Amino acid sequence: MDSEEESFVRLQDDSLQSPEQLRQEIERCKELYSALEKDNAKLQTAKEAAEQRAQELKKGGELHEILEQQLSLNGDEERMHQIFAIKEENNRLRQEKQVLKNKLEELKKRELWNNPVMVLSALPEKKMIFKGLTANKEDMNKLILTPLIHSPLPGGSALITFEEAEVAQRITEMREHTVELSCGQLEELDQCRVRVQAVPVDILLPSALEMRLTQSSRSILVSDLPSLDISKEALLDKLELFFSKTKNGGSEVESREFLEDSDQVVLTFTQDGVAEPLIERGHTQVPIGKGKYKVKISPCMNGDISNLQLQPSRCPRTVLLMGIPDVLSVESMRDALEIHFQKASRGGGEVDALAYVPAGQTGVAVFEEDTG
Repeated sequence: MDSEEESFVRLQDDSLQSPEQLRQEIERCKELYSALEKDNAKLQTAKEAAEQRAQELKKGGELHEILEQQLSLNGDEERMHQIFAIKEENNRLRQEKQVLKNKLEELKKRELWNNPVMVLSALPEKKMIFKGLTANKEDMNKLILTPLIHSPLPGGSALITFEEAEVAQRITEMREHTVELSCGQLEELDQCRVRVQAVPVDILLPSALEMRLTQSSRSILVSDLPSLDISKEALLDKLELFFSKTKNGGSEVESREFLEDSDQVVLTFTQDGVAEPLIERGHTQVPIGKGKYKVKISPCMNGDISNLQLQPSRCPRTVLLMGIPDVLSVESMRDALEIHFQKASRGGGEVDALAYVPAGQTGVAVFEEDTG
């Protein structure tokens, strides 16, 4: 197709053309149709190539978006791993800090008890008068116990303590005793007799004792309290009010109490960590009434028995009488037993103490150290 005119088929009047001219015209039309077919095929190929390229470009864009999303997710996951690792490290460091803190507290306690000067300075002051004998140097670290043993007494029994141990030994060796109940309460049976059994008294006494002392983390011991004309409850109120204020180094007080047979007070706080700074201070001024008084603050020590060994011990001057019937009043039976066992003709002697428990009842005997 060389020109615009050749793009059109000119149909001439058949009557004006010869058969040869018509054949030529047909051949020319065929050639033109073949050229158009080729052009159409080229256009179709170009169209398919363009569509394929467009699809490739589209897929490439989607893949790029997927890659960007994957990179973003990978970055978030990596950051999460980093944050988790940091948290794990913080927890580990916090645990190590707590372990070191506990070790430091333990070392402080050991140093306190290994240093006699620190122990003495931390203890409350109390005026004392020494009466007695000096001990050997090797006995200075020994603990001396004063026994105070509580033992149950069954009904129908009596404990009798003689002034001399030889009398108690004779009574137990005789074993069985006939006691005359010649009291006015028995009219028809004025000479009634009862038989009782005499047995030695064995009790368990501590032979070895180990104690573990620990310092309370929430309690303090307040001593050097002033002697004022106020009740103990009023004084406890004043101390609780003072030590419950944070400006005084205290905190909320959980309990307060006077130690038995002492002018010292134990204050216990609701929180840990309050007692130690107060103990380090040592003293403080407490307003009570119209004045201020200097009191001493000391650690509050708790003692737990870690090991206790007992061994049987026989009371040398005490005898247990058993099998006593309930036929007289308590006073009359006590008098009858004392009269009987005081007579030397029946193997007895001077009675130091006598306790009687009627049948059907129970009692408790308290044994103290024999200082006679």
